[in-house]
Amino acid sequence: MSEYAPFIKPILEYNEHGWGPCEELIVDVPYQPFCKSDRVGKICDWTATPMERKFGNKYASSFGNSNQYAYFHDDDETTFHLVDSSGFKGYRSAQRGRFRANTRNNPRTRGRTGRGSVVTGGTAGNPPVVAGNERTKYGKGRENRRQMGRRFGRNAPTRMRESSVVVRSDWVSIEEIDFPRLLKLSLPNVKEGQDVVTCGSLEFYDKTYDRINLKNERPLLKTHRIIHTLSTTDDPVIRRLSKSIGNIYATDEILATIMCSTRSNYSWDVVFDKVGNKIFLDKRENAQFDLLTVNETALEPPLEEEGSINSPHSLAMEATLINHNFCQQVLLGGDQKKYQFEEPYPFEESVVDLVSIGYRYKQWDLGNNIILIARCKHNGVLQGPNGELQFLSIRALNEWDSKASNSVEWRQKLDNQHGAVLASELRNNACKLARWTVESVLSGSDQLKLGYVSRVSTRDHLRHVILRTQQFKPQEFSTQINLNMDNGWGILRCLIDIVMKQPDGKYLLMKDPNKPMVRLYDVPENAFDSSDEDEFSDDKLFPLSN
Repeated sequence: MSEYAPFIKPILEYNEHGWGPCEELIVDVPYQPFCKSDRVGKICDWTATPMERKFGNKYASSFGNSNQYAYFHDDDETTFHLVDSSGFKGYRSAQRGRFRANTRNNPRTRGRTGRGSVVTGGTAGNPPVVAGNERTKYGKGRENRRQMGRRFGRNAPTRMRESSVVVRSDWVSIEEIDFPRLLKLSLPNVKEGQDVVTCGSLEFYDKTYDRINLKNERPLLKTHRIIHTLSTTDDPVIRRLSKSIGNIYATDEILATIMCSTRSNYSWDVVFDKVGNKIFLDKRENAQFDLLTVNETALEPPLEEEGSINSPHSLAMEATLINHNFCQQVLLGGDQKKYQFEEPYPFEESVVDLVSIGYRYKQWDLGNNIILIARCKHNGVLQGPNGELQFLSIRALNEWDSKASNSVEWRQKLDNQHGAVLASELRNNACKLARWTVESVLSGSDQLKLGYVSRVSTRDHLRHVILRTQQFKPQEFSTQINLNMDNGWGILRCLIDIVMKQPDGKYLLMKDPNKPMVRLYDVPENAFDSSDEDEFSDDKLFPLSN
């Protein structure tokens, strides 16, 4: 018998159907999505500088916070005590003033105001004169500081955002299109849409709100009217029209989101249901698609702080409620005369007070036998100077904290410099304003009414006042904000052509949360099915109160 240990030949598993391990080896192992561009950093660092803490999530995953491998133990949490969180300050205090010149005892630096500039005079009536080219010297200093700020902005770690939907392992990636490619697309000469069906009723606009200013502000009132936010496939009118005309069906919110995708920073997603030669553009159940973003395109967008009234989700809820309340408050309402469309309200409920809204189901010919049917809407109607009727799209911009958002303070600039306020909003909310403009153009609204609503106090997100209203013609405003409708139609047509080449099924278009690109996935039919689906879920009925 040998004195050496026996050599046992290991069992090698061979996968005949792929390059990875055999399926038998993968037992109860969670899937953690990852990206090669994710940073690998420190687990914990209590001595981090405040600037590093500002970008504390720079090592987060591109796919959002995943807790598949998180470890939780109640006993460990109860016995844990933080000993010291002050950090190590000895090094910074020792370095402070290291290169500071001793101007009191050093004759070489005495009397100098800067390098190479010496005070040559100065009396009680005349200020001292600085020799040398002071304008050039101080101008260079300011320019150097400006360039340092730009370099820091370029090298600062990007803020990792959450994805609107978790990408699963069984989803198949079909296409990835970056924004530079989308910006090159164009579909010119798309004619104005034709009305197919008109539904609902509209109340007339109260012209007294055009005279509101900072000295004559009005409080924003809460209304308890109900608005339906039905998706495409739940719309009974679209279901009826899909049997006779068209092969692409959508709503104006979905079309505007796709057309303005190159201006978006936050993640969003749209579902494509392909049945034969027809495609239904829809939103997911219980998704936050209808919430309005706030300061999405700002240089410093709102930070994710749990429980804060200035977190992105809290601001989105606040902006959405403000818009719903504002668009109803500026109408006459009551027993005043209303404008009735051909058909009644398509989702009418006998037990609720409904908002003033009118729907236009319009048809567009996009070429290559692609007929688009979309539901568009108006919020009010106005009697023109010559007695003609003008249909309105009513929206509201909201101010939450000018100092935290690094924007213009409305109560100082809105009356005399309203152009500067609008320019600041176009910079911080470029995507939201572009979507509103596209929705107004698609519906054929004659005017886009914008209201400026601000908090009574920056710490109170429940009380607001209306400071001003402004109106634009949608076509002229689109030119002012450099919105190219031909490019929007080109983006929509490109995505439709890609899905048309695929077999019947369900597809998901998602804006990447951290990269300027959109991704198209082939998803299972039951990918977004909800077990507790209700006839009156939150995405179908939205109460206009908070």
